[in-house]
Amino acid sequence: VFELDQFFPPDDRMALAMRLNGLLASPSFAAWGMGSALDIDSLLYTADGRARCAIVTTSHLSDEERQFVTSLVLSKLVTWMRRQSGTTDLRALLYIDEVAGYLPPTANPPTKKPIMLLMKQARAFGLGVVLTTQNPVDVDYKALSNAGTWMIGRLQTDRDKQRLLDGMSSASGGVDIAAIGDTISGLRKREFVLRRAGKDHPEVFTTRWAMSYLRGPLTSDQIKLAVHDSSVEAPAGVLDPSVEAAGAADGRTGSSPLNDAARAPASSATSPTTPTGVPSDLDLASADTSTVMPEVADGVVVRWVDVAAPWLGEIGGDSHGIVLEPAIVARVSLRYDESKADLVHDAEYEAAIFPLGETVDASRAVAVDHDDRDLLGEAPATAVYRLVDAPIANKSFFSAVQRDLVDHLTRSLGLELPTNAGLKLFARPGEPLDVFEARCAQVADERADAEIAKLRDKYESKATTLRRQIESADDRADILAEEATGKRNSELLSTAGSILGGLLGGRRSRGGLLGSVLGKAGTAAGRRGRSRASEERVEAAQNKVAGLLAELEDLESELADDLTAIDARWVALAKDITTTSIALERTDVKVRELVLAWVPVS
Repeated sequence: VFELDQFFPPDDRMALAMRLNGLLASPSFAAWGMGSALDIDSLLYTADGRARCAIVTTSHLSDEERQFVTSLVLSKLVTWMRRQSGTTDLRALLYIDEVAGYLPPTANPPTKKPIMLLMKQARAFGLGVVLTTQNPVDVDYKALSNAGTWMIGRLQTDRDKQRLLDGMSSASGGVDIAAIGDTISGLRKREFVLRRAGKDHPEVFTTRWAMSYLRGPLTSDQIKLAVHDSSVEAPAGVLDPSVEAAGAADGRTGSSPLNDAARAPASSATSPTTPTGVPSDLDLASADTSTVMPEVADGVVVRWVDVAAPWLGEIGGDSHGIVLEPAIVARVSLRYDESKADLVHDAEYEAAIFPLGETVDASRAVAVDHDDRDLLGEAPATAVYRLVDAPIANKSFFSAVQRDLVDHLTRSLGLELPTNAGLKLFARPGEPLDVFEARCAQVADERADAEIAKLRDKYESKATTLRRQIESADDRADILAEEATGKRNSELLSTAGSILGGLLGGRRSRGGLLGSVLGKAGTAAGRRGRSRASEERVEAAQNKVAGLLAELEDLESELADDLTAIDARWVALAKDITTTSIALERTDVKVRELVLAWVPVS
């Protein structure tokens, strides 16, 4: 119904055309136009109808591109699902590894809506959904509550465990949450808690011991090599595990193009190993390495970082490494104490400092959430120690590290609390901002109600006085009106009766009759004067009533203005939220544990 230029002006059309032209001409966009079409049927089935496994890797993409690709694949999968008939059998399976970034509890990335939809409805179409994460606290609990089967391993933090327990509680009210929590806390390595729909009691199972070549993420070249060597055609950018890795019954990894592609780069960088497991090309006689652990200062706890520790990669370690380098792992207790905020808050800080040099910069400490099970009490049998410049044999070295760490945390780990100065309110540590805003609004409402109550008492006395005056004046006006009406009737009746009576009462002389009539007329005139005076008094009384009513209306208008001003002032105070920094003092920072931990690096 609109002209083109009105709906889409020429300048806007040209701007769009230039952007599209720049997109199509961009070399980075060219990859999006290559490869096979994104068709779910071709990803799930081969040309002859056999099932296949399609792996879509996004490790080489940026965060925005990962969200784009994943949401695109999920949207296509939802469209495919809608075309299927209902079934009780498993028709296909969607597996998403490390789902935390795609299904956060607060934000709404483009991948969240289709995943939530699939979690709720996909089972009716025979589409199963498997989600895995190491950090359940970063996953929306509403998605967790839609899961029918749970497999829970060792959790590093109480927040992760609590998030899972909340999800289970939402999914089934009959679950013994305390029992499941105790079971999770007691898990050992490679043990999992199994919770299935329809069963109130959890089960514990363990994984089968097997040899597996965990090469880690493949590069783009390795993916191309694996797909090129396979006998099954795969879409570009998609790894087709129709090329199965045939494993022997004893757990040894079989040979396949996928394994060969992953193994090839490693074989060129790693030489054959000796029977002890130590690489034969590692020169143990050099000054750089030794099979004997260097001397450590007395009183310092020594541990070895488990290769399964989830934070190993964060500090620069390698889970496949044999050579060990020293690091310092610390556990520090912090106390935030602020009297004006009525705050005494204890927190725990865990960090690792790696690598170590002659001097240690505590500002390079990496915050890690480590568990005591991550630090082993015995060295691995194949351990080779790298000799570093750090004087770990001197007690003074560790004392200096502890002192510098306390100084660094005192300067850098201040607690930022949302504050409402007008209401004299402070947020609690960990309290979400929206919860604190709601608390400020509630307190502001309560204080506004208290002020309005005082205002009500003030205006109530004035209003009561005016109402009484209005009632009194109105009663007087009614009485005067009734009196005026009576006098007016009396005047009419008396005047009319007297003249007629004089005329019809008998024979009288003309002079006597005329005198009588004139006398009666004078009396009537006096009565009419008194009647008018009564009417004037009624009018004055009614005017007084009207004036008092006007005063009452003005009082109500003034009260409304005051109420509006009070409400606006307290609403503004509730929204006036700033930030207060709660600084640490040196006496509030206590190093509870300082451990020399050997980290595998290569």
